[in-house]
Amino acid sequence: MKYALIGCGRISPNHIVAAQKNGLEIVAICDLETRNMKDKFLKFRLPNTVQCYTDYREMLKNEKPDLVAIATESGKHAKIALDCMTIGHANLIIEKPIALSLVDADAIIETAQRENLKVCACHQNRFNKSIQKIREAVEMERFGRMFHGTAHIRWARDYEYYSRAKWRGTWEQDGGALMNQCIHNIDLLRWMMGDEIDCVMGMTDRLKHDYIEAEDLGIALVRFKNGAYGIVEGTTNVYPCNLEETLYLFGEKGTVKAGGSSVNVIEEWRFSDALDNPEQIKAQFHENPPNVYGYGHTPLYADVIEAIEDDRPPYVDAAAGKRALELVLGIYQSAYTGQQVTFPMQQCATIDFKGKFS
Repeated sequence: MKYALIGCGRISPNHIVAAQKNGLEIVAICDLETRNMKDKFLKFRLPNTVQCYTDYREMLKNEKPDLVAIATESGKHAKIALDCMTIGHANLIIEKPIALSLVDADAIIETAQRENLKVCACHQNRFNKSIQKIREAVEMERFGRMFHGTAHIRWARDYEYYSRAKWRGTWEQDGGALMNQCIHNIDLLRWMMGDEIDCVMGMTDRLKHDYIEAEDLGIALVRFKNGAYGIVEGTTNVYPCNLEETLYLFGEKGTVKAGGSSVNVIEEWRFSDALDNPEQIKAQFHENPPNVYGYGHTPLYADVIEAIEDDRPPYVDAAAGKRALELVLGIYQSAYTGQQVTFPMQQCATIDFKGKFS
């Protein structure tokens, strides 16, 4: 299967490794900065047959890849995705967030359906061993009635991080802590708690990073249609470095906590049915990844390849990507208006909030 990567920045090594481990034929990489491509060539010993492009449209026409991964700045995801499907008729893996507006997310979903293409939103933490085990318990209804869940993302980002890429922290190309750093855990919270949301109340602020446009702190209360509640706490203000990313689930008959650097560790496992040994579960589902990106890209790629071959939806499809985006935008909208936001939302985009912290 012919594969190409658009965007050779911070997250691109995870995509290249996942493509290599899954036996994809890497035919091209694309980036506006040639030095980024040269760096990846050397680091991953890519064969000379891999072509380098600064124009992804030219790459699509010349190489005709079956699968393209989009790992550019967030604000370009939607335009590139639509071009890849209409110009190149390529299946897609789109880094989070899938888009920065609900209109663009809908356009991606509709185009994929019309062109009979597979689109995966790259929420790789769904493939963590810990998260897969927790999801199994949810699907087995071991929690009974779900009461509430919480997602905490307590990380640090400094001036150096933002200065390396000027698009970070802008409303046009990124958003703030919730959209960039916290959306993975926000996705997990919504997924685990039943997906369907009734309403959201949120507050955001920019307390430390006066050189970015968007928030560095976001707090929200979510009410799900099944009567359960969710709490989101996300920040990039933690001193002096990343502290934790945790997901709690509290049900009538079960309590679970996933923690570690990127919810790779089951720290609490308590169920009334006593089907398994909590200490064994905690020992078995304990990973220590080298960074917050974890190990999920490789199994995510494997799933997408299988989805293409078997003509089925990916495990994390474009609709899932839209749901994560919608929840973040709902928090933004509530924080902006000071009002409760009901779901489903119709039209909303990060650019709507430009100037909020001026």
